[in-house]
Amino acid sequence: MIKSLFLVGVGGAAGSMCRYAVAQAVSRAGATMFPLATFGVNLAGSFIIGVLFGMASRGNNWLVQGGGMLLLATGFCGGFTTFSSFALENVALIQKEHTPMALLYSVASVAGGLLLCRWGMTLTS
Repeated sequence: MIKSLFLVGVGGAAGSMCRYAVAQAVSRAGATMFPLATFGVNLAGSFIIGVLFGMASRGNNWLVQGGGMLLLATGFCGGFTTFSSFALENVALIQKEHTPMALLYSVASVAGGLLLCRWGMTLTS
């Protein structure tokens, strides 16, 4: 149990730091109404977790038995992606009366995430 918590914690810390770095890079590039940083990390995380699950389905022993899924899927992807920011940004768009943008953001995030996850699984399984 301690090893599992450690792997998830280390992966989560790395994922959170990467998400923060992406957000800082996007904000330096210029402000937009569309929440590009969260959109990007959520799509990237969907692809990464698809790749990992595809590799695990092929019997990659380190991923399946060595804690790789805890470190990378649960930890890193869990820390890197963010549903709570996605929800908050949608609420903020709606409050600012940018409802069409909120709808676009929601649909593109969910559809894109599903497609990229499946693509990642297909590439590696």
